[in-house]
Amino acid sequence: MTFPTIKLPARPLAIKRGTISTPFVYYFSIPVLLAIAVFMMVSEAPGILRDYTISQNPVFVDGRIDGSCKTRKAIFTTCEVDLSYEQGGQRYEKDVEIMFVDIHSGDYEAGLVVSGDHPELATITLGLDMLWNRVITLSIFTLLLGGGGLAMIFLLLRFWRVSGQLRNPAPLTVVPVEITAMDTKRNRLNVTYADRVSERKTKRVAFTRFERGQEPIIVGDAGSNVVALAVWHGDTSLPVLLDDRLERIEMTEQERAAALAPLQELAQSTDHASAASHAEPSKKGMSLARRAGVFVLVLLLLVGGIFGYWLWYVTSAPSQYNSPGMDINNMMPEALNRWGCDQLKSRFGNGNAPFGCTAADHISWK
Repeated sequence: MTFPTIKLPARPLAIKRGTISTPFVYYFSIPVLLAIAVFMMVSEAPGILRDYTISQNPVFVDGRIDGSCKTRKAIFTTCEVDLSYEQGGQRYEKDVEIMFVDIHSGDYEAGLVVSGDHPELATITLGLDMLWNRVITLSIFTLLLGGGGLAMIFLLLRFWRVSGQLRNPAPLTVVPVEITAMDTKRNRLNVTYADRVSERKTKRVAFTRFERGQEPIIVGDAGSNVVALAVWHGDTSLPVLLDDRLERIEMTEQERAAALAPLQELAQSTDHASAASHAEPSKKGMSLARRAGVFVLVLLLLVGGIFGYWLWYVTSAPSQYNSPGMDINNMMPEALNRWGCDQLKSRFGNGNAPFGCTAADHISWK
């Protein structure tokens, strides 16, 4: 797609400071994300390591279990219990906390289990049933939070580096960019834009703030977003959005007038100033029927995927202790759950029953 453009002087040009902005949210989001990731690792990883050790040689014992499980946001479950038991002539008191993701209604049933090699290590059977669930949940949260924090650090360093490079004169290349968001705060226009329509199409996102009275040079639209003019400054990694009077570039008034002349001659009926003042570009949405169709398709794929995974678990899984499989089998209607447990029992009947197929003692097959 071709958009109107301008021609700048061929000599190296400098760009005024402050044209690449850093959103304030980056400065407090980075420590918050990293702190939460570290907190989750410190609070959950020792319990997972403890329960993994117990799972290598579990011994079921009698004792007191006092605690409860709470479910938040429908799927995030946290259990906090106090354990009291005797093993090898010695009495132990332990506090156990586990976190996992589960779709469950009603109460959980749990027994007390300790390590045969290290009797001071104790947990509840629910912790072992959900061991891989907990490992996956912790890994996902840590990667999302920690990875998000590290990614924001990388972007922050990129913003700072580009801002420093703009002070030195360099050749400028005019390119179109998509404006993805605009809002006005304290009489200053804040703009988020992305390199999606130029030949490079790096898809990198940048932020800028225009002074009072300044606006971007709107030259068209790319579907749901308007398109404005920006420049690549030398070999910097981010384009710089231009203002409608080219005051961001250090050049003479005559050069500015000559550069803007082609756009003035090609002025169309569309009011560019009005387009730039919208809080955000207009968006075209799908029709209601199409949205319903997409929703139904996604729902069918989700249900089909879950059902297919359940069939693989009960008929072909190499172990009965597959955390997602146990959870899905436990949620199945009674008839399907019974059939699934029968399939598992036919293959793993010599071992303990997995979660969803246990009898009242939490060990034997129902």
